[in-house]
Amino acid sequence: MPDPADHIADLTDFVTASPSSYHAAAEVARRLDAAGFSRLDEATDWEPAGRHYVVRDGAVVAWVRPTASGPTTPFRILGAHTDSPGFKLKPHPTVTAHGWLQAGVEVYGGPLLNSWLDRELELAGRLVDRDGREHLARTGPFLRIPQLAIHLDRSVNDKGVTLDPQRHTAPVFGVGAHGDVLARLAEDAGLRVEDVAGYDVLTADTQAPRRFGLEDALFAAGRLDNLVSVHAGVTALAEAPDDAAHVSVLAAFDHEELGSESRSGASGPFLDDVLTRLSDGTAGELRRAYAESSCLSADTGHGIHPNYPERHDPVNRPALGGGPLLKINAKQRYATDAHGAALWARACEAAGVPWQEFVSNNAVPCGSTIGPLTATRLGIRTVDVGVPLLSMHSARELAHVDDVAALAAAAGAFYAGA
Repeated sequence: MPDPADHIADLTDFVTASPSSYHAAAEVARRLDAAGFSRLDEATDWEPAGRHYVVRDGAVVAWVRPTASGPTTPFRILGAHTDSPGFKLKPHPTVTAHGWLQAGVEVYGGPLLNSWLDRELELAGRLVDRDGREHLARTGPFLRIPQLAIHLDRSVNDKGVTLDPQRHTAPVFGVGAHGDVLARLAEDAGLRVEDVAGYDVLTADTQAPRRFGLEDALFAAGRLDNLVSVHAGVTALAEAPDDAAHVSVLAAFDHEELGSESRSGASGPFLDDVLTRLSDGTAGELRRAYAESSCLSADTGHGIHPNYPERHDPVNRPALGGGPLLKINAKQRYATDAHGAALWARACEAAGVPWQEFVSNNAVPCGSTIGPLTATRLGIRTVDVGVPLLSMHSARELAHVDDVAALAAAAGAFYAGA
């Protein structure tokens, strides 16, 4: 198991470098380059043996393919996602109202809206110029969604905060009549605003990740769902053996928070495209490889909340610090089955880390992950796992440092063949 202090410091750097899915993909690529991987272009021929990766928009698929592997060699895949809930910049994004300059945004995914109030936010994502070149941009602290003062709504502590997604979530970034959100982003990217032909830009919290609490065991940061799993996958893949009896794969998808239906999402063709080229055999040989393959769908899960214990299953109550989760659901909202559970147990035991089971309260609808999508699209046995959190989908989520390190260790054992 990696030293939790060193691992959390490295995760801090990863989260800080990854305010959007596009930045996360770029940071994954940078780390893979440093670990001796080479980047391939989907539009060219490949020699797929060795350590390589491809980037598609805000998603990355990377692999370690032994030289001795063939068309029926199975895959060991860790799947995760690079996007997180928040707000996405609309067209014509600069809005003026009552002397204020505001940014026009729409809700992305399922954020806890109130958690985004009264925080210094940044805009981050990609700009595409008129020649089709892509440029990453991030503003640093630039925006804030101000909450209404209690003096103007005396009953707010009794009735709670109710936010209209259109009227109440537009962030402010200045006063007066002169200011341009897009010009600020273009400046950061070294472009003229008139050269920006398209953009995919989202909000991110700018507060730095931080350890705190008794013995500094707690860790708070934005976008832990699901950068914690992407980071674990990159860390483990960099150490994956070159002579395994399988091909080790990291699939970090985009758009999971929207349902994954995109060219770079888990419902799209990206992973199948890459695995087909890695197998480089007949369709029948690829299906034989899939039949012996396995996938860890690594996403975050829910730890027991001490203030809302009734929202959890009365028996299965995973605690932060008790190890990563095995996620189970009878309706297959998680893809775990008995064989997958045994695979996860072997990986955790080989890594020397504890693990816990999670199942939803019957009266609380269960979320889902890329796991069932991967299992359904490819027919690969998939098991859903992940780090327990509090405040999932908040602008700032909460984890335990030991769980984060343990997930990376279990992922390493999975790639090693446990």
